[in-house]
Amino acid sequence: MFNSLGAPELLIILAIVVVLFGATRIGDIGKGIGRGIKEFRREIKDGQEEDTTKVESSTTPVPPSVSDETGPQTH
Repeated sequence: MFNSLGAPELLIILAIVVVLFGATRIGDIGKGIGRGIKEFRREIKDGQEEDTTKVESSTTPVPPSVSDETGPQTH
C-alpha cells in the first residue's frame, strides 16, 4: 500500500502537515511524543525491577512460625 511512496510524495505530505499545524505546533507534538515514550520506558523498567524483587523475595525460605501449642492444653 505504501510501497509506492517516494521522496517527492513524502515531502509534499510533510509540507501539507506544516501548513496545517504550523512549525511550532509540530515541535510541541514531537516533544509530547518524546515525553510519552520516555515515561513508558521508565514504567516498563520499574515494572521489571518490581517483578525481579518479587521473584527474589518469593524464593527466600520462610522460617516456620511458632504456634501457641507450646504450653499445656486445658479443655
